[in-house]
Amino acid sequence: MSTTAASSSGSYFQSRRARKRIANIVIAIIMIALGIVCLAPFWWMLSTSLKSMKEIMSFPPTKYPHALHWENYKHAWVSGHFSRYALNTLFLSCVGVVAHILSNTFIAYGFAKIKFPGKNFLFSLMLATMMIPGFCTLIPQYILFSKLHWVGTYLPLTIPGFFGSAFQIFMLRQFYLGIPNDLIEAAKIDGANHFYIWSRIMVPLAKPAVIVIAITTFQGAWNDFLGPLLYVNKESMFNIQIGLTAFRSAELTQWNYLMAASLISLAPVILLFFFFQRYFIEGMNIASGTKG
Repeated sequence: MSTTAASSSGSYFQSRRARKRIANIVIAIIMIALGIVCLAPFWWMLSTSLKSMKEIMSFPPTKYPHALHWENYKHAWVSGHFSRYALNTLFLSCVGVVAHILSNTFIAYGFAKIKFPGKNFLFSLMLATMMIPGFCTLIPQYILFSKLHWVGTYLPLTIPGFFGSAFQIFMLRQFYLGIPNDLIEAAKIDGANHFYIWSRIMVPLAKPAVIVIAITTFQGAWNDFLGPLLYVNKESMFNIQIGLTAFRSAELTQWNYLMAASLISLAPVILLFFFFQRYFIEGMNIASGTKG
């Protein structure tokens, strides 16, 4: 009887491992299929950017370029003035990253580690602002910036970043709550003030969350279209997204040049995520309350 029981137990575990292996294979196939679906538009953009207009307009369309026209990238970069647009976008993105890191890390530290009257109410009020659609505040913001004579400058695109972001403050606060208060008490005993504790203890320990903020802020500023469209009215101040629209109008939709310019605009964001994806995933796990 014991031999029969052992045999049935062994066959049960073998079948369980087999089922788990099959499930992993099915999941892998599904993920590969979804990856192909997601990469298909990117591949079509890359292929189109290396074709001639004659080949693009041919029917049926070709999946691969017959000849690689790398000069499309040079033409798009030079004729579209993208060097100027890229510098403008890089400036806005870097200022946005610095502004969001400084403001959000400091505000989150106050909500997480400093006791003051009305803290919970103010925190709840801040979270409630996340439920207000951004389009509802466009007109009041524009009126405010117009009265401040900021329209036509970069100030509406940079200054608001120094006042924090509700979601990023919430994410950092959750991270700070996991840091023992004993570290802060020990620093206070040694004579450290809140500014020293924030800059030398809390921010370095929150590096994964800070990197997530830097990546998402840079990506948002680099891809921002509506903000510059509303507040920037000089071509010399255009960012790369507005430049793409202007380039499309100027080139009468030369699709090979437009796709080349679009890939140029995508490259910094892709490279940024590629090099910092480990920190990004770790920070998102922290924000969701899970451990990597």
